[in-house]
Amino acid sequence: MAIERIESASDPRLIAYHGLRDAELLRARHLFAAEGRLVVRRVIEDSRYRVESILVNQAALNDLERTFASLAGDVPVLVCAADVLTSVAGYDVHRGCLALVHRPPLTPVDDLLPAAEMLVVLEGVTNADNVGSVFRNAAAFGAGGVLLSPTCCDPLYRKAIRTSMGAALRVPIARADGSDWPDVLMRVRAAGFTLVALTPREPAEPLDAFSARPRPPKIALLVGTEGTGLTPAIESAADYRVRIPISGDVDSLNVASATAVALYELRIRRP
Repeated sequence: MAIERIESASDPRLIAYHGLRDAELLRARHLFAAEGRLVVRRVIEDSRYRVESILVNQAALNDLERTFASLAGDVPVLVCAADVLTSVAGYDVHRGCLALVHRPPLTPVDDLLPAAEMLVVLEGVTNADNVGSVFRNAAAFGAGGVLLSPTCCDPLYRKAIRTSMGAALRVPIARADGSDWPDVLMRVRAAGFTLVALTPREPAEPLDAFSARPRPPKIALLVGTEGTGLTPAIESAADYRVRIPISGDVDSLNVASATAVALYELRIRRP
């Protein structure tokens, strides 16, 4: 670790942090931004991640200095005033702490399947908060991975990571490419998974009725975007369709809330 003091937002050492709001630019540089002390601490403590540099205010440095001591000697920790940090990032940085981290390779789909008993499959979920919350739910209820359709939001987008409380850094991720979607679900089934679509549409059965029966040994929970839900192609590929019974005063649940309910209900019924 090399602590360096920064006095101005125009300091050339901060060039890498300009444009943090441009997610495509970060991906093109094979980096992602970890934001907040909890998330940055988890990145540093996880050997799968290689930190490029860290930008903090003094309060964050005081809090994380012992954690920073485990960084490689050539990783700069840039320390600046809170207003400089906000000016560089273009937004109020959560708890005064940012890290640029090298992106690890995604888990290949066929490597994701053998170790998981429960899998979440997201189709077309583009909201970063929803994607982050789904990863947090997946970690909380023991899902072994998340499989994303090609159009899902990047789970390593800074807002998704922050909402997930770092779970997007721990739960294995695979993403189907455009040529493999939705045919990849046939490989999921061939790996022993029962495909369960979460949908309010008929002929879906109540989730509690489904989970009261003997539970399949491996389940892939298929979840679509808010509003339109799963596409007909994905629903028709499912072995079962289930719905969460709710009050008639509400037409649907938030996708993250619905995923949490479904994962909890399926988890507690494990043999």
